[in-house]
Amino acid sequence: MKSHCQVAIIGGGVVGASVLYHLTKFGWTDVVMLERKVLTAGSTWHAAAGFHAFNGDPNVVRLQSYTISLYKEIEEEGDQNVGLHVPGGITMAATPERWEFLRTEWSRHRFMGLDTELITPSEIKTMCPLVDVSEVKGGLWAPNEGHLDPYGCTQAYARAARRRGAEIYQHTRVEALEPRADGSWTVITDQGVIHAEHVVNAAGLWAREVGAMAGVKLPLIPMEHHYLVTEDIPELVTLGREIPVMVDLDGEIYMRQEHHGVLFGVYEKRSTPWSLDGTPWEYGETDLLPPRLERIEDELMRGFERFPSVGNAGIKRVVNGPFTFTPDGNPLVGPVRGLRNYWAACGCMAGFSQGGGVGLALAQWMIEGEPQDNVFAMDVARFPDLTQTYVAAKAREFYEHRFYLARPNEQWPAGRPLKTTPLYDLQEQANAVFGVNYGLETPMWFALAGQPAHETPTFRRSNAFETVAAECRAIREQVGLFDASGYAKYEISGPGAELWLDRLFASRLPGVGRARLAPLLSPSGRLKGDLTILRLAAQRFLVTGSGYLQEWHLRWFEDHLPVDGSVRIDNRSESLAMLAIAGPNAKALVGEVFGNAAIAAAQRFMSVARIDAGFAPAWIARLSLTGELGYEIYVENHYLRSVYQRLLAAGGTFGLRQYGVWALLSTRLEKGFGIWSREFGPEYTPAMADLERFIAFDKGDFIGREAVLAQRGVTPVHRLITFEIDAVDADASGFEPVWVGDAVAGYTTSGGYGHTTGKSLAMGYVKSEYLVGANAFEIQILGERRPARILTAPAYDPDGARMRG
Repeated sequence: MKSHCQVAIIGGGVVGASVLYHLTKFGWTDVVMLERKVLTAGSTWHAAAGFHAFNGDPNVVRLQSYTISLYKEIEEEGDQNVGLHVPGGITMAATPERWEFLRTEWSRHRFMGLDTELITPSEIKTMCPLVDVSEVKGGLWAPNEGHLDPYGCTQAYARAARRRGAEIYQHTRVEALEPRADGSWTVITDQGVIHAEHVVNAAGLWAREVGAMAGVKLPLIPMEHHYLVTEDIPELVTLGREIPVMVDLDGEIYMRQEHHGVLFGVYEKRSTPWSLDGTPWEYGETDLLPPRLERIEDELMRGFERFPSVGNAGIKRVVNGPFTFTPDGNPLVGPVRGLRNYWAACGCMAGFSQGGGVGLALAQWMIEGEPQDNVFAMDVARFPDLTQTYVAAKAREFYEHRFYLARPNEQWPAGRPLKTTPLYDLQEQANAVFGVNYGLETPMWFALAGQPAHETPTFRRSNAFETVAAECRAIREQVGLFDASGYAKYEISGPGAELWLDRLFASRLPGVGRARLAPLLSPSGRLKGDLTILRLAAQRFLVTGSGYLQEWHLRWFEDHLPVDGSVRIDNRSESLAMLAIAGPNAKALVGEVFGNAAIAAAQRFMSVARIDAGFAPAWIARLSLTGELGYEIYVENHYLRSVYQRLLAAGGTFGLRQYGVWALLSTRLEKGFGIWSREFGPEYTPAMADLERFIAFDKGDFIGREAVLAQRGVTPVHRLITFEIDAVDADASGFEPVWVGDAVAGYTTSGGYGHTTGKSLAMGYVKSEYLVGANAFEIQILGERRPARILTAPAYDPDGARMRG
């Protein structure tokens, strides 16, 4: 074993092999792989090894499409047959709602670059004679779906990497990891010690153990998973070709051909976590778990009804093997906050759909400083610190909902409530319907007294529609109160705070007692955040943003901290609460409850001041996401309840009504205000997202300055646009295609109903070439094209007079 390397990859499954391959492909050849047994000895060897590009996140779709396109390349580079089969795939629907879902997915595939087609039951029967289509409404045909040999694929990655200089040490178990002062690692194995500049945890079933060696608790657990392999089926013996990979959404099963039989897999409703106390080091290579066919009996029976020939075939083999699952089913990828040069590449349940993309993204991240795609859906920083009990509950929920038809307004129940504010019981009494933001229970809307506090999951306008409309009217005509405690809040202080923030953010810093919207950029000039900076004192700032980005932003902040200790960062997201008050009566309400001094302190738009909020010391800011005159009140969490109750007690005189997230999203759409993970993200530049006006190009050096200067004046490929849509009973929800004739001109990022303006609205990105001249736009909603018009000004209060007045 060599004594030093640039990167040590721990784990010899398909994901680790992909990382090894991509690092060498991009020029880092001093890399090693450490595998405790042999390649594929974890969950890789017994995987069904199917692949597809479908995903609800278009960024993940790109990575999965890349993975599929890579297989021919690694087969040639590694001189290793990967057992590639590409018979195509069919996803079937047997209910009207699931068929509507497939039609919607097909429409979204147009801008995602996926070559798919909607097909009829008779076409499904022709392509796969095994299926009973008597109840099937239709299917989605994807010609690039298939499966391969997991061993051959992993070996191909490894052999190609070896040819570029990588070394692979099998039968080498990592026993300990010790960080060094310079950010590198001492990797202790049972075969010797190696000094690595970077460590990648690609340990699969053992990722928790390898994480613990570095003091990291990774949110993943193994789950048992069954599939059957049948004896020969007569129809397949005589067919003379391979049938497509089949997915039955209603039966919640998948099937592909295996020689003249089939591999038949299920995601059962009585899922079984495995080895919660830790994966045994001796497990693997040829080990499987005892079959638990009684647990999957119901799913098998439904599957045999859909595929009668499979039910009549003999069973050759039953496979029950563990795979790792995270709370949302996506992998854990990227640098781990608080550890220098320690990287995650684990939790990859769909390794043969995503493994190539994971390797690509991680190699780019390590070598270039950031991945070229937005990989937040896979980023290890998307989760807070979670207990194993919670992770197991959410992983089971995801597993059991693998083929579930999730609606845009749906909230899943497992692991709830995890976190609540001091207002939770009062909001319950007010009939709040809760959603979850980074584990925190947050009101989405408030049902009327006597009505059930429940929202029916749907792709169309829900039972919340009229009540949310009333909440919006209160904001626009009287005054609304919103619990914004879920926002992220970072206090930045110290003698170096001003200089550090000025270097970190692309905007100018606000003066003392002022606030400013502030883009955060990466070195490539792409967006890293859209935050608000409130300057409390000369060297004391409060930075606010999206609550679910706490780990993500803190990782960025901490990675750029000065080494002299002149800047301190305190995450105040849970200790500092925030209430938003918005509407034409907001000023009167604040004056009534907190006194005229509070009004005078925050008289100007974007001003910030220290006030006494009754008995509570507080900060007040004249800000509003709704587009109305508004205030944000920041108080320590233990004061929140008393301030909230004072506002409610006085609010009746002013028509006060509580509102939730749905009303906030409706009002911000009417103003054309973008939000992170929708209109803003790492795949966009300020010029694309209409944020250049917030950038101080001439203020001096800041991260990303050279890149955005080069972009300045260059017409971006896409631009952010707001549309009004002729919708009927359903609105855009994001990632619907925008059409001009037969051409896909762009895609939506979010949408909803503007209750004040009476318009169905959507924001999205359109190719700049279609913004010239008179083009007739259409946006596809639930598979149906609806006429749409570009709004050149916000749908509500276009000059912003109400917000600033």
